[in-house]
Amino acid sequence: MILYPAIDLKDGQAVRLYKGDMEKATVFNDSPAAQALAFQNAGCSWLHLVDLNGAFAGAPVNAAAVEEILSETSVPAQLGGGIRDMATIEMWIGKGIARVILGTVAVEDPDLVRAAARAFPGKVAVGLDARQGRVATRGWAEETDLMVTDLAKSFEDAGVAAIIYTDIDRDGAMQGPNVAATAALANATTIPVIASGGVSSLDDLRALKASGAPLDGAISGRALYDGAIDLAEALSVLAD
Repeated sequence: MILYPAIDLKDGQAVRLYKGDMEKATVFNDSPAAQALAFQNAGCSWLHLVDLNGAFAGAPVNAAAVEEILSETSVPAQLGGGIRDMATIEMWIGKGIARVILGTVAVEDPDLVRAAARAFPGKVAVGLDARQGRVATRGWAEETDLMVTDLAKSFEDAGVAAIIYTDIDRDGAMQGPNVAATAALANATTIPVIASGGVSSLDDLRALKASGAPLDGAISGRALYDGAIDLAEALSVLAD
């Protein structure tokens, strides 16, 4: 399993939100690029970037911060937040993003996801964010009646590289991931699933591994910044 350290971008800074609330943001680093380089130097093989402002605006807002991260690091990075048309997808992949994450458009324009996955094989992931199993969109501000598993299965023939599954009620809350729901999703689809939301300890990572589900990896943010997870130990746990 791969550990994806999260760098959430708000107003040009690296922050973490509490349960997706933009009004409850904690700034962890004024220099996202320095934070990204620190993760790379610690041995991380991927970075997980989110343009939080962009998720609400529907277009890139923290582009300068993302570009600085790309210029300062050499490991692949996946990016989500405000990527809702082919031009933006092409722009980011052209700038060196290894994988774009399509969230809101996966619900509102699934044909775009399919077209992008065909145009950029291996470079398009779907971000499924949910409360009680139901997908939320537009920076988690709008809830739908779509079930996560049903939406994931609808993309099985699309060539999607990965699904990033976030349990919103666990995100930034340091309460542990929803292991059961994440494992159920991974077992229900052939698309690789990355766990996100609430990963707050080494035991959480061990629990995800022990679930037996074919998980690609796990995303962690606040726990890495707070020191609740030792990065070197986490990498070792997931590598075993």
